[in-house]
Parts: sequence; structure tokens; C-alpha cells
Amino acid sequence: MTTLYLVRHTTPDIAPGICYGQTDLGVTDSFEFEANTVLAWLPPLDLILTSPLLRTRKLADYLAQAQRCTVRRDARLMEKHFGSWEGQPWDDIPRSKIDAWAADITDYAPPGGETARQLMQRVQDFLLDLEKLPEQHIALVTHAGPIRAILAQLADV
Repeated sequence: MTTLYLVRHTTPDIAPGICYGQTDLGVTDSFEFEANTVLAWLPPLDLILTSPLLRTRKLADYLAQAQRCTVRRDARLMEKHFGSWEGQPWDDIPRSKIDAWAADITDYAPPGGETARQLMQRVQDFLLDLEKLPEQHIALVTHAGPIRAILAQLADV
């Protein structure tokens, strides 16, 4: 049986209160401490699958070097795309837009962004492909959105 380890990226280098999803952010100075904390928690791995965004890629590469395993990138592990909201302070996004999103959390997309349903679908497609791999210990280095989507699908929620 394949064993999955869900790992969220380290602290992104962005001011608090800013909307980011697929914005390609670096990481803070605490990266090495956080990465070593994750490394100490993980058992030996066969494979690391990661989002192509820098904040996940950097952690995946760090873990793979220490574990001497392969890293593969998969865009389906990227965070939800918030469209024109990306990089904007949450407080600057019109309240009416936030309310519309809250009223239809599954199917509302920020302008130019994606819906939660679209995120769930790409994660489901990823999981179906994952089932085709041989039994391994695999770390998924990704973001909060895809991790929630994976947990929801594995729990059949």
C-alpha cells in the first residue's frame, strides 16, 4: 500500500493580510529551521511530488537532497488561483465580492481565478494518477488548498 505524507510549504515571504494563491513567492529566513523540522518528522521516502511554485519546490528539493530521492513537479498540486485578488490586501477586496464567495464557496471564482470545485477536480485527477504508481512512501509537498482537497476526497466528504 502506498503511504502518503502531506507536507505544506514553509512560511512564504509575503506580508500578513495579502491574498496569495498561485503567486510565486519565495520563503522567509526561517526556511532551514522549518525544513529541518519537517525532515526530522518524515520517514525514508521513495518519491516527492510537488507543486511547481517556488515555496513548495524549494522545500521539496531540500527534502529530496537529504533523503536521496526523486522529486517530480505536478501543476495539479498548485494552490487555488485567486485571479485578480492575487497580491491584493484582503481588506482591499470589495466586501460584496468576499460575501459572494462566502455565499457560494464551491462555485464562486474571483475574476480570472478558479472555483473550489475546479481545485477539487484537478486534485481528484491527480489522485487517480497517483493510484497508478507502484507502492511507495510518497511526500506531497504542496499548499493548504490542495491538502484540504486531498483530505476531503480521501474522507469521501
